[in-house]
Amino acid sequence: MSATTSPPAGMRGVREESKPSQHACWVVFARRRYDEPLYQVGTVTSDDPEMAVLFAQSIYDEHPWIEMVVVPRHELRTVIPS
Repeated sequence: MSATTSPPAGMRGVREESKPSQHACWVVFARRRYDEPLYQVGTVTSDDPEMAVLFAQSIYDEHPWIEMVVVPRHELRTVIPS
């Protein structure tokens, strides 16, 4: 899939990097209102947890989030597989 073509209908949403990174991947979750759940807004890569926080804040600043968290991808556990 090139940068100029849009993804297929089932592939829209958060885009994962197609090339492997030498850095740890962090999943970014956020919410805009207290009455809504956290949802995944994207990912950042960094070996330093504090830099992962800064990257998440600067990259995903399009909304006035009330809460944002980063979680190392390797710490996530599947509960119900798809």
